Amino acid sequence: MSVTSWGGVMPALMTEMHEDGSLDLDATARHIEACLDAGVSGFIMLGTLGENPSLTLQEKEAVIASAVETVNGRVPVIAGIAEYTPEFAINMIRRAEAVHCDGLMTLPSMVYHQDSREALHFFGCLAEATDLPIMIYNNPVAYNLDLSPQDFIQLSQHDNIVAVKESSHDSRRMTDMINACGDRYRMFCGVDDRALENFVCGAVGWVSGMTNAFPKESVRLFDLASSNRIEEAVKLYRWIMPVLHLDVELKLVQYIKLANQMTGLGSEWVRSPRLPITGEERRYIESIVQAVIDKRPQLDSI
Repeated sequence: MSVTSWGGVMPALMTEMHEDGSLDLDATARHIEACLDAGVSGFIMLGTLGENPSLTLQEKEAVIASAVETVNGRVPVIAGIAEYTPEFAINMIRRAEAVHCDGLMTLPSMVYHQDSREALHFFGCLAEATDLPIMIYNNPVAYNLDLSPQDFIQLSQHDNIVAVKESSHDSRRMTDMINACGDRYRMFCGVDDRALENFVCGAVGWVSGMTNAFPKESVRLFDLASSNRIEEAVKLYRWIMPVLHLDVELKLVQYIKLANQMTGLGSEWVRSPRLPITGEERRYIESIVQAVIDKRPQLDSI
């Protein structure tokens, strides 16, 4: 599948769990179908929202294999790679290759906060170990590593590094990347509450968290922006913004899984050390999500 198909709204899909924390692959497959029905353009499996670091290698492989089987070639399935060392990451890449995913989203080395020289080496090792196309996940807020446009110029020597999920929380970065790198990379917005700004400034896609709970509205937002129907896009963006903010919170996994449950697209169950939210925190998040649900627009009128 050509990387030119990498674009549009690609949810960072939840890994559905049973209440005891075990994998629920059937529920994950149902969620994939619901998102496909809503018009998403691909899936990122085993990102942060997929609870990647909480799964065993065998479980990660099973999640990717199930997604590939469910999607059956309709859109790209991109596997998140989040490991400690290049050797560990390459081991997981081999597993992803074995189940025929369409590409990889690679994160920096987990736990160790490397500098940019070390990160460039890490990503270079991964690129040289596979022929699969790679999306680099740049998230300085979460990983204490900010790859600059100049860093991405250096990474451009690796032909199979083809895309960037830009999550710097700085709307100017999309423009700076395109000014520095031209069309070398397919640029994706990676922060939900910067989405419209990034679309206007050149993002070809959106790796989104809250799309899990509001897939139809997320696809419509992207389509409106892509069609230069900015006034209508702004109206939809303002409506959904309160829940988009949840994507940048510490407990984004629990919050978005709770939103999934409230919209009927999943369950709140997570794997320890995460726990479902309770008490006043739960009531507060429920109030935010419910207020957005109560004001849900009729998309056929937009």
